[in-house]
Amino acid sequence: MTEDGRTEYGDESRHAYEGRQGSGTQRDCEPEPEPQPQSQPRSEAPRRTLAVPDLSLVVLIGATGSGKSTFAARHFRQTEVLSSDFCRGLVSDDENDQSASGDAFEVLHFVAGKRLASGRLTVVDATNVQSEARAQLVRLAREHDVLPVAIVLDVPEQVCAAHNAARTDRAGLPRRVIQRHQRELRRSLRHLEREGFRKVHVLRGQEEVESAEVVTERRFNDLRHLTGPFDIIGDIHGCRSELETLLGRLGYELVRDALGRAVDAVHPEGRTAVFVGDLVDRGPDSPGVLRLVMGMVGAGHALCVPGNHENKLGRYLKGRKVQHTHGLAETIEQLDKEDAGFRAEVGEFIDGLVSHYVLDGGGLVVCHAGLPEKYHGRTSGRVRSFALYGDTTGETDEFGLPVRYPWAEDYRGRAAVVYGHTPTPRASWLNNTLCLDTGCVFGGAMTALRWPEREMVDVPAERVWYEPTKPLATEAPGGADGRPLDLNDVAGRRIVETRYMGRLAVKEENAAAALEVMSRFAIDPRLLPYLPPTMAPCATSAEEGYLEHPAEAFAGYRADGVREVVCEEKHMGSRAVVLVCRDETVAEGLPPRPQGGGGTSIGLPKGVSGALYTRTGRPFFDDPETTERILRRVRDCAEEAGLWAELETDWLLLDAELMPWSLKATGLLRKQYAAVGAASGAVFPDVLGALEAAAARGAEVSPLLTRQRDRAADAAAFTEAYRRYCWRVGTDPADGADTSGGGSGGSGASRASDPEAVPAAEAVPAAEPAPGAAPGAAPDAEPAPAAAAAPDAPNAARASGGSDRSAGLGALDGVRLAPFQILAVQGRSLAGLAHTDQLALIDRLIAAEAAVAARDGARAEDSTDRPGLLATTRRIVVDTEDEASVAAGIAWWLDLTADGGEGMVVKPVQALIRQGDGRLVQPGVKCRGREYLRIIYGPEYTRPENLRRLRVRHLGHKRSLALREYALGLEALDRLADGEPLWRVHEAVFAVLALESEPVDPRL
Repeated sequence: MTEDGRTEYGDESRHAYEGRQGSGTQRDCEPEPEPQPQSQPRSEAPRRTLAVPDLSLVVLIGATGSGKSTFAARHFRQTEVLSSDFCRGLVSDDENDQSASGDAFEVLHFVAGKRLASGRLTVVDATNVQSEARAQLVRLAREHDVLPVAIVLDVPEQVCAAHNAARTDRAGLPRRVIQRHQRELRRSLRHLEREGFRKVHVLRGQEEVESAEVVTERRFNDLRHLTGPFDIIGDIHGCRSELETLLGRLGYELVRDALGRAVDAVHPEGRTAVFVGDLVDRGPDSPGVLRLVMGMVGAGHALCVPGNHENKLGRYLKGRKVQHTHGLAETIEQLDKEDAGFRAEVGEFIDGLVSHYVLDGGGLVVCHAGLPEKYHGRTSGRVRSFALYGDTTGETDEFGLPVRYPWAEDYRGRAAVVYGHTPTPRASWLNNTLCLDTGCVFGGAMTALRWPEREMVDVPAERVWYEPTKPLATEAPGGADGRPLDLNDVAGRRIVETRYMGRLAVKEENAAAALEVMSRFAIDPRLLPYLPPTMAPCATSAEEGYLEHPAEAFAGYRADGVREVVCEEKHMGSRAVVLVCRDETVAEGLPPRPQGGGGTSIGLPKGVSGALYTRTGRPFFDDPETTERILRRVRDCAEEAGLWAELETDWLLLDAELMPWSLKATGLLRKQYAAVGAASGAVFPDVLGALEAAAARGAEVSPLLTRQRDRAADAAAFTEAYRRYCWRVGTDPADGADTSGGGSGGSGASRASDPEAVPAAEAVPAAEPAPGAAPGAAPDAEPAPAAAAAPDAPNAARASGGSDRSAGLGALDGVRLAPFQILAVQGRSLAGLAHTDQLALIDRLIAAEAAVAARDGARAEDSTDRPGLLATTRRIVVDTEDEASVAAGIAWWLDLTADGGEGMVVKPVQALIRQGDGRLVQPGVKCRGREYLRIIYGPEYTRPENLRRLRVRHLGHKRSLALREYALGLEALDRLADGEPLWRVHEAVFAVLALESEPVDPRL
C-alpha cells in the first residue's frame, strides 16, 4: 500500500460484504484454506464447491495427466477454455510438439486478453506448474482488472501416469516428466497467494477432483439486477442536518432511536438511496451521518460506496499511521465521544464498502471520484484507486492542490457515471457523467439525483462549515462544458446501435463526405440534435399518363397491414427543422427537464434562442436576426397556444416546410430551371412561326409542326410548374406588389410572371440529375445559405432596410413556415405520437398567430389581407380497406395537384408501425403530382415512350435508405429525450448525414 492509502494491486475482496450492500450473505474472496489430509480412507469424498467470480481468469494448475482438460470440459463452456495443447496444434499441427510451445502460449495469451477485454470468463488449461508461466497469467489478469483464480489438481503420480498411458499420443511420455511437474507443483502451493491469485482452490486426490462443483458468483460491484428507482446523494462531509433535510425533500421518512438520533430512512415508494462517499470529515456531525447511513444500508434501504475520506478513516481505525489533515482531526474528535462499539461498527462498515456499483442493467455506475468505461464492473486495486481518488495530471494549481485529470471530457461510455469528490458550483451533465459534489460543507449545497428520472434535487448548506482551500470553480469535471464532440466520434467506418433497426453501418467514405458538409456548411453542431430522413416515393403507377398515383400508396400500406393513413399536403418549399427555446436564458443552458433537471445540455451560444436549418444541417439564412425573427414568432405562438405549459417544456423541436422554395437558393433555379424556360420561350415561337409559314406555302411539315407544338406545350407546362414554387418576399404594400394570392395550400404569395426573373430554388437539371448530385436532389439538395430576399433577382423585392414592423414580419413578408410535427420536447420524444394528434397540436400553434399579431399591434389590413408566417397543412384520413375512402383520397389528391399543388405525403396514422415480421413500415411515402414531376424528370416526361422508360425505377435502395435514416433519426430523438450526452445524440445525427451521400437516383 502506498503512503496515501492506495492499493498498488489487489481487489476488493476484503472490502465487500454483499449482505450489507444488498441481499444475501457475506462472501469471502480470500483463498480458501487447504483441506487437511484425511486420517482414514473414505468411501465417498464430500462435495467441494469452488466459487469462481463470473469475470475472472481461471488458471488450472496440475501435472500432465492430472485431468485438467476433463475437469475443464465438465465445469466450463467449451468456448471459455483455452488449452495450451489446442494452441500448440494451431501453430504446428501437432499438440505434442514442445518446440512450438512459445508460439502456442503467445496465441493463448492473445486470445485470453481479447476475452478478458470483452468481459468474458476465461479458463487456461495448461500445466502452469512453473512460477514463470503463472506470472504471465497474473499480469494478464492485472492488465484487464480481473481476478486471477487458481484451481490446483493435486493427484498422485500413479493417477497421472495412468491417464497418460490411456492416451495414444502420450503413452510413451517419460515418467520423469510427471515427477518433475509434481515437484514444481509442491514448491508452488504455498506461494500462490503471494503470486497474486485472489482465490486458490486446491483439490487433493482423484475423489476431490471428481466431486468438485464449480459455482460462478456475481462480482460485488455487479448489481445490475437492481433497477431502482434510486436517489443518488452527493458528498456529505458530516453535514447531518442538511442530509436529513435532503432526504425529507426526496420523500424519505426518518426513523429515530430512543435518543432522537436518525438511524434509518424509508421511502414509502420503495426507492433506494445511493451514497457516493465522503460521508465524514470537515462537517459538524460525522458520527450522526455514519449512524444514519449505516442504518439505511443495514436495513436494505440504501447502498454506499467509499470515498477517499472513509478510506483514510478506516485506516486510522485499524491503527495505521495517517495524517490528521483535511478534516480527519475533527472526525476523530467527534468519534472519541462515541462508545467503542460504535467505532468498531464504523470500522467494519468502511471495511465492507465496494469501490463502485454497476446498477440498472448496466446503465448506471456510481462511484466516488468517477470511473472510465474500461473499469466498469472490474475488480482490482487500480480500479479501486481510481474510484476513490480519480486521476491527476501530476501538476498542482496555485493553491497547491493536485490538478485533476478531466476524464469526464473524454468519456464516451453508454452507462451514466454519477460521482462526487471534486466540488463544483452546480451539478451538470458532461458526456453522460455527473458530479454531485456541490460543496455543501463549503457553504454550497447538497445535491441528489433521482434515477431514472434524471431529476436533481438540492438543499442549500446551513452555513459554511469549513473554509475551502480554494473557491468552488466551474473547471471541475462535470461542471464545465468540456469538449462534448470529438472527430473520433464520427470518423471512419461506424456502427450505430439503434432501437428500431439494430446495428446500422456507416461507410468510411460516406462519413468523410458528411464531415465535409458538417465542417464547411452546417450550423454549430450543438444546434443540430436531429436531421430528418429522406422519403421514398410510392410504387410506380401503371395508370395512363401517371408515374406516381395514390392508388399505389394506399395499396402498399394495405399490404403492410396498415389500415388508417393520413394524407398530408406536400408544401411548395424546403424541409426545415426548427429548434425554438422559450427565451435566450433557456437557450444558454437548455436543460432537458424543468427546474434544472439533468440530461443533455445542448448549450446554445449567448444571444441565440434556437436554430432553423435544412435537412442537411445548413442554415437557411446568413443573417442571425432573420432566423431570430422567425423563431420569435413561433415562440410567441407556442406561448399563446399554451404549448409550453401543456407539454411541460422550455423548448420545441419542430419538423416543418419553409416556403417559398425559391427562398433557399436563387442561383441554381435561375441557371438550371429558368434557363430551360427562357430558352424554350425564345426558341419555340420562331420555330413554330417558321413551320407554320412553311405549311402555308404548301410544304408537308404537319408531323414536324405537331411535334414541335407538343414540345412547346410541354416546355410551357414545365415553366408553369416551377414558377409555382417561386414568389416575392419582403415586399411592402406601398410597393404595389401583390403578396396575398397565388401558391398552393394558402401559401399567400404571388407567382412571378417573368420566367427569367423568377427568384430561383435549388434543383437538378430539368431532364437529368446534376453530376455527382447528392441523393434527394431536386428539390431536396442543399445549396449555400440564402438571404431573406433574392438579391440577384431583378424583380425580386428588396428587404426594406431591414425594418421589422411590430405588426408583421418586416422583410420576411411572404415567407411561410408550415410545421407538421413536434419531434421532441424536454425529456420526451414525440415521434411516436399519432400524426392526427401531432397535427392537432400544430393547428393550435397556427391558430394562435392571429392573436399574437393582434397583440403586437397588427394593422387591420395586415391581419385580413396579409397571411402570417405559419401555414396550415391540409390533410385527409383514408381507410385503405374501404374502397370509398380510397376513392375520396385519390380525388383529394387529384384536386390538390390540379390546383398546382406538389402532391402529398401518405403516412400511417399511428407512428412506429412494424410489419408482422418485426420490420419497420415506411414512415411515409410521397406521391407527387403529375405536373410537379416535370421539374424532376423533364418537360417531355409524360410522353408514352418516356413514361415506359421511366417506369423501370429501382426503388429498393431508396426505400432502404429512407428506413435507415428514419431509424437513426428516431435514435437521435430518443437519446436526446433520455438525456444522453451530446456526442451520443450527434452520432446518430451525423450518420443520417453520412447516408445522404450514398449513391441513389436523386429524382426518386
